[in-house]
Amino acid sequence: MRASQDELIRGGTARRGGRRRVFAAAVLAAAMALTGCTSGGGGDGDKPSSWQGGGESGPKAAATITEPAADAKDVPASTAVTFTTKEAEETTVELKDSAGKAVEGQLAKDGKSWLPDGALAYGETYTATVTATGDDGKPATATSTFTTMAKPGKQVRVTSFLGDNQVVGVAMPLIVKFGRAIPEDYRDDLQSRMTVTAKPAQEGIWHWISPTEVHYRPKVFWKANSTVSYKVQAGGLPLGDDWYGRSDLTVDIKIGPSFVMTVENRTKRMTVTKDGKVIKTILVSLGKKSTPSSSGTMVVIEKLRHTVFDTMEELGPDEGYRTEIDYAQRLTWGGEFIHAAPWSEGVQGRTNVSHGCVNVSMKDGNWLFANTRMGDPITVKGTERKLQNGNGWTDWNMSWDQYVKGSALPYEPPAEPGDDTSPSADEPSVEPTA
Repeated sequence: MRASQDELIRGGTARRGGRRRVFAAAVLAAAMALTGCTSGGGGDGDKPSSWQGGGESGPKAAATITEPAADAKDVPASTAVTFTTKEAEETTVELKDSAGKAVEGQLAKDGKSWLPDGALAYGETYTATVTATGDDGKPATATSTFTTMAKPGKQVRVTSFLGDNQVVGVAMPLIVKFGRAIPEDYRDDLQSRMTVTAKPAQEGIWHWISPTEVHYRPKVFWKANSTVSYKVQAGGLPLGDDWYGRSDLTVDIKIGPSFVMTVENRTKRMTVTKDGKVIKTILVSLGKKSTPSSSGTMVVIEKLRHTVFDTMEELGPDEGYRTEIDYAQRLTWGGEFIHAAPWSEGVQGRTNVSHGCVNVSMKDGNWLFANTRMGDPITVKGTERKLQNGNGWTDWNMSWDQYVKGSALPYEPPAEPGDDTSPSADEPSVEPTA
């Protein structure tokens, strides 16, 4: 079961895959029987039933809660309240625990479901009330009291690579990892509970790198100096084979200035732009023919002021080396870096002599190290080898159409400019299915 983007706002979708969340028909019938104060088929054909037994007619609107069903037990703590309404001009949903404390949540954009802001407590009884009001101003209500399941014994840990308040580059993907492989049949449910809010608004999408890792990137680089928040509502969510999400996750980060590096093998030069303006040109030496640098768009993964490159075990005593390195910035898992290389300064700008890295002078290495941050992009062009996707954070090495294919949910472009449903530049964007 896949949810469309229109079915979600902030909290996620109320749709459930029928494969594992279907309540018994008899229980659903009981839920419908509890629907109160609704118009509809009284005992006389299409004639509305009387209101409170008096002469005044009842409300035009009607509401029915379909899930969780009335008196349902062992309801997942991730549950949404799904319902149907008829002739409703306004619909509100209220959820309270057994002590009468209200639970905060968000109504879906399509008006058919409501999702709590966080996982419900385990083993707790809740009462959901849906109120539909028609153009006659009369409310119709439906209620359902249900009990959540006991805390499960098998829980999947959810982690974020980034932490709150980190400042990252404009190419930084959002990275969420899971402590257990998520079966493909469950990824749509999970992804529908993963929201990204950017200010100013920016279009983006989630892409499953592997069964245990999912990334998010915007269609184009993040806008400089924007703020981004992302939320994973996995707490209590069924994730297959009696495993459930351990907890929800919320992270707030900041995007720094636009700092973009472009390297041309033909000229052996790096062009550095900041916020769209060229601020520096740097001579480089790339990988020699036997160990060429990768052509493609990479991202700064980590920065090491001083380190040692040791390939003796990998390449052996004849080809291997052990060298102290300054101002190293990792670009691939395979060992390609930007780094200072004083031994090649005499040929930088003219000849490629490295083992695949982007060699720069000590002075330029120091300058780059002082100005870059994790998540800044670098594109290398014109070498003998193409960057392999997965060798580093290669999210930007794929076209947008390729990236969209990695989503567990269908992609729906945002509303066209001028459409009343499109976010303004001053409002945050919410991308729950992307």
